[in-house]
Amino acid sequence: MDGAWLARARWRRRGAWLWPAFAALIVADAVIGHELPPAGDAQTLVAAALLGCALNLAGVVLLSRPVGALIRRFRHDLPMVVARDYGGTVVVVVVTLALIGAGVAHRSTVVAQQQALREAVTRAEAWIGDRAPAQYRRGLGSMTVFAIQPGRIYRACVRAVGRLRTYCVVVDDRLPFGSSVRPAGSEPNSGLAAGTD
Repeated sequence: MDGAWLARARWRRRGAWLWPAFAALIVADAVIGHELPPAGDAQTLVAAALLGCALNLAGVVLLSRPVGALIRRFRHDLPMVVARDYGGTVVVVVVTLALIGAGVAHRSTVVAQQQALREAVTRAEAWIGDRAPAQYRRGLGSMTVFAIQPGRIYRACVRAVGRLRTYCVVVDDRLPFGSSVRPAGSEPNSGLAAGTD
């Protein structure tokens, strides 16, 4: 009786990697998702942790048993509970690696969009500084930018100093510099942004 209990305890200790790995990798997923978001420009630590937790839970529930059965085909000596624990551990590690891969793949898109935004601001400042009425040129420091098509088309607005009126232009980064900016009315970007929410 004592020998069987000791054997089970030994297998439990050897197979008890899933939940410690799960907890540690949720923390890792939160940091990875914050630093390398798989979508969008940014992700908070809490949102990244929730995403990692949801993916890990789904993976453990759906895949730990089949992966455990596959491990048991190669390791016949493992009890099913230990093989399933190993399978779940493999699943949570693969989820973390997939989040790293998605974040790295998406990083180039984020960097390209940030560069396009900087280029659009530069073009808008040059155009407004050269062609807009004087009261708007003095407001260049308070420029707001709205992404119509992130990475390509932006709408930039400046407010007239001492007035509520705005002067707006649309910038298309893919066109040559001389023809990439055109006037776009006086409705502030805050009105456009509110309409897209």
